[in-house]
Amino acid sequence: MTNQTKCPKCGSEHIYEDRGLWVCPECAHEWTGGSGAVETSDAPTGPLVVKDAHGNVLQDGDSVTVIKDLKVKGSSTVVKVGTKVKGIRLIDSDDGHNIGCKIEGFGQMNLKSEFIKKS
Repeated sequence: MTNQTKCPKCGSEHIYEDRGLWVCPECAHEWTGGSGAVETSDAPTGPLVVKDAHGNVLQDGDSVTVIKDLKVKGSSTVVKVGTKVKGIRLIDSDDGHNIGCKIEGFGQMNLKSEFIKKS
């Protein structure tokens, strides 16, 4: 680990590189960056672009299908593969969940786009 600095989220100095990503073991934040340097940019970013597991660009209001059984945190239930979700909304979240939706029988929840495909 050369030129390591601090986690951009929590400021921890205990960061490490894993498969091309820098990881903070204290807050579980992952980011890219050649040296692990804190990347700060006050420039506004472009519109949020979210792609499904197959690389299709998603938009607010799209219908998607779950492609993997997903455990529901804090519950013993599972969102089964093939579950259809209508009217998604794209969100910008630090924890990797970038789709907000309402699933019948489960209620409001956030999903990661890597586990869904556009219908």
